[in-house]
Parts: sequence; structure tokens; C-alpha cells
Amino acid sequence: EVGSVTLGVCAMSRKVASKPMQTILSRIESYGFIKVVIFDDDTILNKPIEEWPHCNALISFFSTGFPLDKATQYAKLRKPFLVNDLESQPWLQHRPSVYAELEKHGIETPRYVILDRSNGSVNVMEDAESISINGETFVKPFVEKPVNAEDHNVYIYYPPSAGGGSQRLFRKVHDRASVYSSETKVRGAGSFIYEDFMPTDGTDVKVYTVGPNYAHAEARKSPALDGKVERDAQGKEVRYPVILSAYEKEIARKVCIAFKQGVCGFDLLRAHGKSFVCDVNGFSFVKTSQKYYDDSAQILSEMIITQCAPHLFRERIVPAVPVPIPQPLGEPLEELRCVIGIMRHGDRTPKQKMKMVVQEEKFYAVFIQNGGNRKLNVKLKKPEQL
Repeated sequence: EVGSVTLGVCAMSRKVASKPMQTILSRIESYGFIKVVIFDDDTILNKPIEEWPHCNALISFFSTGFPLDKATQYAKLRKPFLVNDLESQPWLQHRPSVYAELEKHGIETPRYVILDRSNGSVNVMEDAESISINGETFVKPFVEKPVNAEDHNVYIYYPPSAGGGSQRLFRKVHDRASVYSSETKVRGAGSFIYEDFMPTDGTDVKVYTVGPNYAHAEARKSPALDGKVERDAQGKEVRYPVILSAYEKEIARKVCIAFKQGVCGFDLLRAHGKSFVCDVNGFSFVKTSQKYYDDSAQILSEMIITQCAPHLFRERIVPAVPVPIPQPLGEPLEELRCVIGIMRHGDRTPKQKMKMVVQEEKFYAVFIQNGGNRKLNVKLKKPEQL
């Protein structure tokens, strides 16, 4: 029964062509039970849904230019098993809806208030230290997010005691993810969510679920620090593996179920000894993890076959590999599951740093004089260099 289940992939071609997507789809097909059919852009954008390919299961998700309503109508017509529910995806484009759904399922978020200027009945009071919206006060630093989740222009406002001004976050452009502005007043047009700034020691945690019982997590440098994106030798943003607590795994399970998204990414903030969800992104894959690719392909295959062809479980998806079982030596058998090491280097004087963007020619002269044009970075430590 090779290829007896058809998996349709209905998304914009630039998303389908990504390395994570291609890697996972090729692994799914390699098991032999599932045939992958990709809907091209011409079919999605120009052909009626009656002419779209038939499939037993469907992976479909919104991105810029994707006709979500049309895909939803196709799902109602053909009734495939949906890895990511389509009718729930409009919630993900509206931050107040996301926060409301998180609260409904008992998932903690930062304290927030919604400033909706579309109805005209808002009471806003602002001074150098704080903002009050309909009686709810937020002392700086606080965060200002557009209600439209597709708008990534998020601002963080700082108090005069911390230098004032604001850090303006945006989608990564080359090696920048934010810039500093001396502007201290909030935006005067548009609707926004205002929330408490959470001190996370300069890191953000990205969580990726595949089904409710699997979550992969990575940490990255927060774009709110200095705005510079740290990249590795391959040009990818530097990320670090993170072990989720049992509580955070339960959060991941709740997010997956609440938004009905089998494959789902969300942002986690660790602050004050607790974990808060501040954004839910919907369909997201990890960029560079072979283990994640293997796990995702396996879980998605089992998910699809369970729903579309459960009789195929008479045969294993992955051939069984015999594992030698150690025999007990007169004592109860124990299995080593984890080793945790805590290490720390010697005492150091706290660093005193100042980061800034410069355009002064004298700085460039020192940079080039010490080989910066070859190495792209310079460390000046010797007395004669300083």
C-alpha cells in the first residue's frame, strides 16, 4: 500500500521551497506510505477550488499573498484531515484575539491593555514616566505592539532614568533587528497593545510544537538589546538549544490545542521566575536541526496515518532496529536518562560596556589600521593599540 495516503501542501511557493519544509517532506515520503502533492502558486491563486488536487490530509497556512478564505472553502469542500486548522488562523493575525485565546486556556501573558482607536472612545494620559489607558497604568519600560500581528514594528519605551527614548523592533534586515530612537512619546495613530516589559536577561525563547506532545525550544539574543543580529559562519541567526520545564511543556501543549495548529511556533518570555507567552506565530519550522527534522517527519506521518489510514499501523513507519537489552546482575536494573552539570569560571570584574553606532572617520581609521577590513571585527587590548 505504498503511497496510499495523499498529503496536500497548500502554501505559497517561497514557503514550500524552504529547506526545513523540503527536508521534512522528503523524509515523510521516504517512509513509503504517504505521497506528497504540492499545490503550485498558479493553482492556488488562479484556479477554482474544484480544480485543486484531491488529498486525504492537508498542510496549509497563511503567509503574505495567500488566499486563506479560498483554502478554507477548499477544506470544507473536500474535507481532508487538517494538520493546521484553517478557520482558526485569522485569530493569529490579530494580537488581541491571540491574547484572549491564551487567557481562555489559562496561559499566562504579560499584563496588557488594548488601545483601540477605531471606536473613538479611549482615554489616554501620557507623561515622561508612564502611560494610562482607560485607567490602566503602565510605568516605563513598557512595550507597544500593533494589534495587527503582521505588523512587526514593535516599540519599547524607556524611562528618563534609563536614558529615555525607545527601541524600535522590526523584521530582520541584514544584520539589524531594531534601532534606537530618541522619541519618547507613543504613536498617536492606530490601535495597539500596551504591555509590561519583561526582563529576560537579553534572551528570547522560541518554541516549536509538532502535535500537542512534542516541543523543540531555542534561545536567541533579544532584538531589544542593541539590535544587532548575531549570525554563524553560514549566515544563520545564532540560536542555542533550550530545555523546557514540565510547566513550559504543558504551555506548549495548551497552545497547540487552543489554536488547533498541529505545527505551531510561539514566543516565550522567562521573567520573575515564571514563563509568559507573548506571541503565537502559527505554522513554523526550526531552521537548522536534523533531529527536529527527523522527529517532525515521524510525528506528522503518524498523525496523518492515524487519521487517514489507521490500518497501516500493522506495519511500522520506521523499521524496527534491534536494541540489546542489558541483563540485570542480581540488582534492580536502572537506566541513566540524563546527566546535568553545573560549571562556573572564576570570579571576574563586571564588564562595563557601551554599544553605539558610529560614523566618525577616526573610528574607521582605527578599525582599518588594526585589520578590521580583513577580519570584520577588531579587539583592542594591548596598551599600544589603545
